[in-house]
Parts: sequence; structure tokens; C-alpha cells
Amino acid sequence: MQSSDSPIADYFANWQNRVEQAQASQPHWMTPMTTVTPRLEQEYRYDQYKQYLQNGAQIDNFGGGKGLELIPTTTNEILLNIPAYQHRSNVKPATGFADGNFVTIKQRLLSANEENGNYILSAFLGVQAPTGITAFTNRPAWIVTPTLAGGIGWGDFDIQGTVSLPLPTDNLHAIGYSIVTSATLQYHFWEYFWPEFAFNDTQWTSGVRAGRNQLFVSPGIVFGRFQIYKRVKLSFGISYQVAVVPDHAITVPLTPVYNHAWLLSMRMTF
Repeated sequence: MQSSDSPIADYFANWQNRVEQAQASQPHWMTPMTTVTPRLEQEYRYDQYKQYLQNGAQIDNFGGGKGLELIPTTTNEILLNIPAYQHRSNVKPATGFADGNFVTIKQRLLSANEENGNYILSAFLGVQAPTGITAFTNRPAWIVTPTLAGGIGWGDFDIQGTVSLPLPTDNLHAIGYSIVTSATLQYHFWEYFWPEFAFNDTQWTSGVRAGRNQLFVSPGIVFGRFQIYKRVKLSFGISYQVAVVPDHAITVPLTPVYNHAWLLSMRMTF
């Protein structure tokens, strides 16, 4: 790539070269369905959920709070996500946008591709804005979430996991503090098949759910990456999520926040 007289023009002209360099130096696993990957990824992602609550309500979630993910440097990713659009039926019907992930910055701390160790460690900082409608907001609280994510692989098998601490700026009596962890066991075979089994756990340390814990398990599979054009590739997945802790719903406030759910995901990487 030839250099121009403008540093800004050079930066954008060499964007894809940096992306390829960033991704060549890390594992090439698939992004799981319910665990945020520690890998740097450049894609547009759309998720859709159908959640079934123990009180009889159902929530259709369009978008899943996902959106555009970009790799501006060889060790950074920025996530510009779109607020999910939700429809709640049967109990207290409501339709509208949920709170939006204002921005998330991912910093890769260390990594090695499959030939040099097959591991990765990254740190995130996410900011959620209270922009949703009354039924789906934590208003007036913004939520700042530091996250540590890592993964390691052995041949076609890998484990990816996260631990995060959502920190609300207000409304602590209702939201409270919590420790959120996730882990996905993933296997790759026949080029396009990535079956997985995931665990998602939340332990509340304060707020109206203080002392409570919820744990979801999620078998699923992702198919991909199917080449569309040059670097543009398509992946899609499906997962079924079910709460196993507590084994009986606690109604006030509702814990787990839903009993089971179907999850669909589509990603276009570039």
C-alpha cells in the first residue's frame, strides 16, 4: 500500500492490513452464542431471543443489543451496539427499545495463534446508557462494566470465558452489584460446524436480589464461516438456554429473570 501525504488517509487505506495482522496473531475460534469472545473480531452481528418467564410473560428481543464491531488497531476493538427492541406479551405487555450499550472498548493483553500456544487474554470496558422505555430501563442509572475475558485451546477444542462486574451509577437499591461469569466449551469439526455448551452465572451481592444466584446452561451450535466475497464471511447459530439455579422460581423479584429461551445469531465478518 502506497503512502499518501495525509496520515488520516494512510490510516484508513491500511485498515484491512491491520485487521489481518491482528487476527493472524490470535486463535481463530468461533465467537460463542452466550459468551463474549476475548478475540478481536470485525463484524456486524444481529441476535434474536425468545425468553419465557416463570410468571407467564414472554419477551421477544430483536437485535440482542449487538451491532458493529471494528478493529481500529492491532490490539483493540470497539463495539458500537444498537439497543435491543423488545416486545413483552401475556403479562404487563410493552413494546419498545431497551437500554443501549453506549460503547465497549476491548484491549487485547496477550495472544498466540494455534501454531504458537493457542490462547488469548483481553480486558473490556463497557458503558450502558439508560435510553430504554420505562418498561425496559434502569433509568436513571448508567452501568459501567469492566470485564476480563480469556481462552485457551487444544487442537479442535477450546474454552472461552469471562468475568465482569457491572457497576450502576444510580438506583443501587434495585439494581445492586453483581458478579457475572460465563464459560463456553467449544469443538470444531468438518470446517463449518462449531457445537458448544455454555454456562452463564450471576451472583448478586446487593440490591433487591442480594444473596441470590442464577445459572443458565446452553447447548448450541454455530455454523460458519461461509465465504461470501473475499473477506466477507457469514456465520449463524442457534442455542437453547435454560435456568438450572434456582431450580424453582423466586417471584419477588423474579429470579431467575427468565426460565428458558431460544437464541438465534447471525454474524457477517469482514
